[in-house]
Formats: sequence, structure tokens, C-alpha cells
Amino acid sequence: MWTYPRVLAHRGGGVIAPENTMVALRKGYEMGFRGVEFDVMATRDEGLILMHDDYLGRTVAGAGSIGNLNVSDLLAMDAGTWFSADFAGERVPLFAEAARYCVSSGIFMNVEIKPVPGHETHTAELVAQFCAVLPAGSVLLSSFSLEALQVVQQVAPSTPRAWLVDTVPDDWRQTLAMLDSDTIHANAKSLSSSTIKALKAEGIKLLCYTVNDPNQARVLFDAGVDALCTDRLDLIAPDFFDHRYIH
Repeated sequence: MWTYPRVLAHRGGGVIAPENTMVALRKGYEMGFRGVEFDVMATRDEGLILMHDDYLGRTVAGAGSIGNLNVSDLLAMDAGTWFSADFAGERVPLFAEAARYCVSSGIFMNVEIKPVPGHETHTAELVAQFCAVLPAGSVLLSSFSLEALQVVQQVAPSTPRAWLVDTVPDDWRQTLAMLDSDTIHANAKSLSSSTIKALKAEGIKLLCYTVNDPNQARVLFDAGVDALCTDRLDLIAPDFFDHRYIH
């Protein structure tokens, strides 16, 4: 059974705050969200930070790969101005800082391992080692990288892990067995009702991303989806699952 929150705030705060920042986590918490998804990446000196893109330029001004920067370089950078002048000066947070806040606030974390290409194994090792000592039930690790998930399986076998996919492939049974996992996170756009039925018939836990339409959320939950990530924290409330028939 899915034992985590049914609605997770995507990248911390969806469209209400700059993604993957502390202010995003705080905004989501203020709106009642007790489940959050965010991305974790490793720096050149093995620091773990919240970051989606492996290159500067979109959410943090500049150019170059995150893999060529030290954590001190990134902590000095502005991660809020791109979103709004109201968030100018919001910095790139450490994973440890975000995890400490979430654990102390009772926020469940879906942490996506987001390696700089070519650094899947080492990034997964660092994340898995960190998460292995977090309280049970506080974190679930996910990744598109099978290599990363296999590392988590070896380094932190008791830490739950989910296979992230754009489209659920035909060999999902074999892959989940290899990973010793019963959880898939799939793109809602590519998910059919027949696939949902097949997954749920075999007890697979299923989270969908990124669902921003309440009507789509209702359809997915009614079809058997366990949870979803949303950017629209203003449209899909944290208790949406319990009140999905209320219009």
C-alpha cells in the first residue's frame, strides 16, 4: 500500500516559488503540503545540492556544468531572481539543509537522483549514503538512471526506491525485479488506463508526474494511481485525493 502523501509539491513549490529552493519548501508547507519532490545533484567536490539542470543558465545565471563547480561556488549564486524579483537572493540549498527542514517539519521527501551525465554511480553513492541514516519513512529515492538505482540498492538497501520512466516499457516486471522495487513513477501524459490496471493488478505502487489539471488528477486517482506530483499547488490541494469528487 502507498503510505506516503498522495499529492506531492513538484520541485519543492511548483509554480508558487523558485524550484528546488528553501523558500519553495516553506511555501509548500504553508499551503499544507506534507509531501515534496525535489532534485539532488553532486558538485565537483562531492557536495549535494538541490538542482534540476546540470548546466547553469536557466534557474541560476551563468554558464558551465554543475559538475565543474564546487559547492561553495553554487552557494554564492542567486537561484530566485529568474523566477521573480521578489525572490532575489534566494540561494541554491544544500541537500542536508533541505532534508533537515523536511524531517523536522514532517515533510515526506521524494528525492530524484539527478546526476550530471557520466556521474550516475558516484552521485547515487553520495545520495544513498546520506539517506541511509534518515528516519524510516521520510524519504524515497527515484531516478531515470537504472545504474543509479542499482547503486542505491547496494549502498542503502532499506531505503525505498522508485524507477522513473517517461513511458512504462514492456519489460517493467523484469526491471523492477532487478531493482528489487515495487514502485514506478511515470509521465502522466503517456500512461494509459490499461497500463495502470496491469501495474496495480501486480501490486505496483504508481506515482504520476506532472499533473496540473484537477480533472486529470481525478481521472488518474479513479483509475488507481497512488500519488501524483503537481506544480499547481493552488489548484490541486494536498488533500485532493480525499475530496476529488468535490467540484
